[in-house]
Formats: sequence, structure tokens, C-alpha cells
Amino acid sequence: MNISRHITYSEATDSPTAKRLGIDNTPNEAELAHMKLVAERCFEPLREWYGKPIKINSFFRCDALNTAVGSKPTSYHRWGMAIDMTGGSKEENKKTHDWCAKNLKFTELIWEYGNDIGPDWVHIAYNPVRLTNTLKVIK
Repeated sequence: MNISRHITYSEATDSPTAKRLGIDNTPNEAELAHMKLVAERCFEPLREWYGKPIKINSFFRCDALNTAVGSKPTSYHRWGMAIDMTGGSKEENKKTHDWCAKNLKFTELIWEYGNDIGPDWVHIAYNPVRLTNTLKVIK
């Protein structure tokens, strides 16, 4: 089963932490619907423009997994509304970040760590009732 054209269910739910701790990271129907929406509205337009694979670092996190990785309970990953991704380098991540900022509607777009060359990864969240196009930098 696929979440979208370029995202498999497995890569959207896979987590080494969940495997190590025996956590079942299976989304419910509402979370799965959110995952499909953020993939359709954010990831797929980016992937089409980018023209090459983009690695998913983190997508859906059930409550137990979200807690285990030390994330906030309000994380959009918790509801399947956020994707952390990388093009493989800071330079490529900057390209994808900047394209998303200029071309997509989103709830938040985060430049995650990295430096002036580019982020270590890009986080994008899409909540259809809160499309604020908020840009953040986490160092």
C-alpha cells in the first residue's frame, strides 16, 4: 500500500526506535487520511519539481513513539500531518526548503539544524484548518 505516488506505507511508518522498543506504529484511519493529505499537498508537488528521490526521515509517530523520541505531544508527526525529509545534503535540503517556502501552502516549514549552507533536514507540516505558512529555524 502507498501513501502517495512516491511514499510507501512502510517508509511512512518505519522507525528504528519503534522496532527496538517494540512499539506498534500503526496509524488509525484519521491519521492515515492526514498522511495522505500532507503527501498529496506538500510532498508530491515538491517531488515532481525536484525530479529525484527524497528520503523520508520521519513521518507518522504514534503517541508511544513520539514520547520515546522525546518529541512534544503537540508534534504534527503525532497525527500524521508532518514529514521530515532530506535530499541527501545540506545544499539539496536548502533547495527543497526554499522551493516549499515559495510554492506550497503549509502549516509550518522548519529548517532543522544545519548551518547557513542548508538544514540537516526539512520538516513540513500540513493541517488543512491551520494553513499559516509559518517558517521556523531550529538550531
